Amino acid sequence: MADWYGGFPKTGKPIRVEGGIKARSKRGEIAQTWWSRRFIEVLESFGMGGRLQRGKNYARAGQVLNLTLSTSVVVGLVQGSRPQPYRARIGIKAFTPAEWEQVEQALAGQALYAAKLLAGEMPPEIEEVFAGLGLELFPTTMRELTMDCSCPDWEIPCKHLAATCYLLAESFDADPFQILAWRGRSREELLDRLRSLRGTASGPAVETDDAAPLSESLETFWTAPEPPVPPAGLESTPPDALLDELEPLPVEIGGERAIDLLRPAYRAMAARQA
Repeated sequence: MADWYGGFPKTGKPIRVEGGIKARSKRGEIAQTWWSRRFIEVLESFGMGGRLQRGKNYARAGQVLNLTLSTSVVVGLVQGSRPQPYRARIGIKAFTPAEWEQVEQALAGQALYAAKLLAGEMPPEIEEVFAGLGLELFPTTMRELTMDCSCPDWEIPCKHLAATCYLLAESFDADPFQILAWRGRSREELLDRLRSLRGTASGPAVETDDAAPLSESLETFWTAPEPPVPPAGLESTPPDALLDELEPLPVEIGGERAIDLLRPAYRAMAARQA
């Protein structure tokens, strides 16, 4: 019997896929670091626990085919029980350039924060830096997040959105700069700004027992190491990401969706500019 949403029967079981993005965690909690746990805790505090659990099962089964992160928007393509994968989007407001300028000034004045970021860690005190400027690094209410999915489920978040949330948390585990990029500052942009501010930033130098004094390493302190390898399956603003942020075009050409025919053109144009 067909349902009301497209003629496909509801089987209740997702179509299994090969090569999907699988959560590294096989049991228990997915988030490992304090900053990714903070993200999941915030979501669970909104009363999403049951649906997040179903999403966790999807994430571990590899039902998420693709995950992209760009400023303000995360898009996951999730295989459900129907042939066409669903598009799950999670949006958050990016900080304005003026707000980021304030954040960068505050971080540049605290060498310890910058040192931990350069080492791939998110210092717990960074939330206080944002809070001191009247900003929240992590969402605190549902009104700060926008979520939508192309599936027929009216509940928000559905299991497809929840699966995307869990894999997003794992990407934060691997690279905390992804949180900042979601809010509008990439790793390269932030570190470039901190380097440019080092001559005017105020704040005490920080020394540790097992490190040379900061005064002896000023020339190299603000030099970024090689960026970490992106988490498996996570793409950072691919050329065709814009197509995923738009509403699907209700057009087919030769039996194929117009949006899928446009993807190679976007990638080819990006390759020419590289």
